[in-house]
Amino acid sequence: MTPSAREPDLTEEQLAVVAAVEVGVEHIFVTGRAGTGKSTLLEYLSWHTAKQLVVCAPTGVAALNVGGQTIHSLFGLPIGVIADHPLRQSEELRRLLGTLDTLVIDEVSMVDADLLDAIDRSLRQARRRPREPFGGVQVVLFGDPFQLSPVPGGPEERAYFADRYRSAWFFDARVWDETELVIHELRQIHRQRDPVFAEALTAVRHGRVDQTMADLLNDAGARPVPAGEDAVVLATRNATVAQINARELARLGGRVKSAAAEIDGEFGSRSFPADEVLELKVGAKVMFLRNDTSGDARWVNGTVGTVMQITDIVKVEVDGQEHDVRPATWEKFKYQYSQATQALGRQVVAEFRQFPLRLAWAVTIHKSQGQTYDRALIDLGSGAFAPGQTYVALSRLRTLDGLHLTRPLRPRDVIVDQDVIRFLRANPAGESGLRRHGGAVAPAPTLL
Repeated sequence: MTPSAREPDLTEEQLAVVAAVEVGVEHIFVTGRAGTGKSTLLEYLSWHTAKQLVVCAPTGVAALNVGGQTIHSLFGLPIGVIADHPLRQSEELRRLLGTLDTLVIDEVSMVDADLLDAIDRSLRQARRRPREPFGGVQVVLFGDPFQLSPVPGGPEERAYFADRYRSAWFFDARVWDETELVIHELRQIHRQRDPVFAEALTAVRHGRVDQTMADLLNDAGARPVPAGEDAVVLATRNATVAQINARELARLGGRVKSAAAEIDGEFGSRSFPADEVLELKVGAKVMFLRNDTSGDARWVNGTVGTVMQITDIVKVEVDGQEHDVRPATWEKFKYQYSQATQALGRQVVAEFRQFPLRLAWAVTIHKSQGQTYDRALIDLGSGAFAPGQTYVALSRLRTLDGLHLTRPLRPRDVIVDQDVIRFLRANPAGESGLRRHGGAVAPAPTLL
């Protein structure tokens, strides 16, 4: 992750979070519905903080997106349930964690309670401050629990969580019995400018879709995709997406041209940010996988275009303009402590170089998380099967006019995790968007 070519203009509520991080020591959860600027805020913090700050995320791709390190790599933790198993820490790791002021965790909805407790225990142990939550480090969490959560583990893992925790969610970790989490809810929406659509998305997010809202979404979605317009298919299953992309690529004339990624260092096969082998034809519909780094803002992550020419570069047409697309480099970082400067730094330990493109006739709803589309055809198949799935799909769109459905939405398509409802009802937001959780007695329940 590199600083944006243009500095973002932060809103008052975003600046309030920056101030809370910079001058405070409270643990913070930054949340808000899709499109409220959480990613923009995190990027700003990571490049402008005066603190010794480390950014991490639960998966390799998520870590790459924020220029950080995976949680397991950073803390040297084993994969799977950690429970009370001893934590082995090198002297290098102890020095690194001992220097830390603030730990930022992105996509925290994918961090379960056991892993968050392991982070807490690891920091206490490394910093030799066993009585202080997180060893005295300020923890800043980013995420939206109403979006997709991780796939549950096997029966033994589910039994462990059922026995030890109220739920597997990060907010039910035991560390919150000892300290408080201040919740900053971002409310200013940047993605959707239509207040009617924004209201409908909020209703879907909270599982409160009445007949009026259902009719609004279904009536809009029943319209066919206009002739000459591109619409990305958002589907629930990988097999559906692969089938659509393969079928559409085969329909195009000409030869398939392949580009193999250049990989330097240990990247990990499940952490590739783009296709290891990208197969394209002239006429293929493609999606950009990262923002234009030239400073010209020719495209952003999620922009859809058409391949016009393939040589050592790929010419892609976007909104009637052709752009030369060259391979991009993703860097995998590792944090290191320097005794000379007594400061934390980041070292590039691996690089992945590939065209920042993916076939885009279809994409899974899971992989669409974090992206924005002007137009999409949502295919829920036989039905949504995960909490937040329908909300994520709908909230990728900027406007109601860009929504198309393969079939009408049904009540069972809108699934909300009841533990998330419980958590937010116990911690109601005031006018400022602030909530508090843990430590002190929780406020009386308030309807969302």
